[in-house]
Amino acid sequence: MNQPFIYDRTIHFRDTDAAGVVYFANGLSICHEAYEASLAASGIELKSFFRGGAIAVPITHASIDFFKPMFCGDRIVVSLVKTLLSPDSFQIEYQLFLGLESDEKKAIASALTKHVCINPTTRKRCNLSQDLIKWIELN
Repeated sequence: MNQPFIYDRTIHFRDTDAAGVVYFANGLSICHEAYEASLAASGIELKSFFRGGAIAVPITHASIDFFKPMFCGDRIVVSLVKTLLSPDSFQIEYQLFLGLESDEKKAIASALTKHVCINPTTRKRCNLSQDLIKWIELN
């Protein structure tokens, strides 16, 4: 199994809802930030990757489970593990923890995203690029 990529972040007021906890959709947004950071750390140029070119990599499934609330000012760590599912798809498993100095070792949330590679013109599946294969194998 790949080693996880680690992304740390502070919860901002804008991430929270009227109850003062992270809004569910923002939990997935934070996971997507970790995904982007992982791509950039592997040398993938984000501007060109997300602009679309020879391939597009839409998310076909996303889910998140919260075990404890996250509040404004909390320092969290997102651990992500990438898995190749087929020549044209992969998934990312995310575990969110309270900050590095926390004694808490249990995840406060977990999420999953599944991605498929397509040709943006035909919208048909195609193989992942070599850059994405290397990225999946990197961490």
